[in-house]
Amino acid sequence: MNTPNRRLFNHAPENSKLVEQEERRSDLGFGTKLTDSYARLINKDGSFNIVRVNRLLWDRLNIYNRLIMMGWFQFLCWLLVFYLVANIFFASIYMLTGAETLTGVDDKVLNGPFWKCFFFSAQTLTTVGYGHISPASFITSSIAAFESMIGLLAFALATGLLYGRFSRPVAHIRFSKQSVFAPYLDVNAWMFRIINTRDNQLINLQVTATLSRSENKPDGTLIRKYYGLNLERSKVAFFPRDWTLVHPVTTESPLFGCTPEELEKTDTEILISLQAMDDTFAQSVHDRFSYRYEEILWGRKFPVMFTVNQNGTLLVDLDKLDETEEAELN
Repeated sequence: MNTPNRRLFNHAPENSKLVEQEERRSDLGFGTKLTDSYARLINKDGSFNIVRVNRLLWDRLNIYNRLIMMGWFQFLCWLLVFYLVANIFFASIYMLTGAETLTGVDDKVLNGPFWKCFFFSAQTLTTVGYGHISPASFITSSIAAFESMIGLLAFALATGLLYGRFSRPVAHIRFSKQSVFAPYLDVNAWMFRIINTRDNQLINLQVTATLSRSENKPDGTLIRKYYGLNLERSKVAFFPRDWTLVHPVTTESPLFGCTPEELEKTDTEILISLQAMDDTFAQSVHDRFSYRYEEILWGRKFPVMFTVNQNGTLLVDLDKLDETEEAELN
């Protein structure tokens, strides 16, 4: 049995301290290494500013995810394109096999044999089957049977996608376009504001904020480091109106003593993560956002964005979410 080389373990105590330090390092998953040029980590729409290259074709397509996540107009356009392409394809096959093999194709109701084949395909694909035109040969009947099977499968998939899009809970949270550095009690604070744009109720809303900036290691190497920002209140049971989240800049804050120039020099970005329970879907929803150094207004504060009408109802004006007013820092 070979005896292990003891020289490998000469620096075990020192290595274990380094490992412990690395395990305690805060990291959101973006890593610490920096590129030659700076870029934001989270886009304004909440997506990650990352593009994967050299992927397999099926991984690049990711059809189900694309159809679920794309906008409604784009989704309906793709459905229409598929419907037209499928009918044109099968109409062309009927034309190749001979339009005369379809009974009723020679009447005067529709202009041209192609359009007769096209609408027969539409009736077959949707399994409507008006009966005005019908197959009159074995090969045409076989094509129609195959098309009807394709139609059943396609509409079953479309129904599943529609259900998935309607049943997918989405946090319709709107963030203020700018965050502010404003006076707060006897100190200053970094603040941003959010609001639920829908009438559905969000409960147990929890928000975390993390500061990301580049720093120099002892050897002069630039790395990206992450610091959790303690919010004055990070969780609320109900979220019926706007909510201004506040990070007091005390001596323990990583923002203490910072200036706009220092934030720009260190490429500072503050990452926001939000999670809540949607009462309508009884499912958890989440959202992401970020503020870069140029999206922080210094010496500004958020004014009140609600009023009370004569009936005692609270009116929240969403157009005032991004409004700020001048405030003298402490």
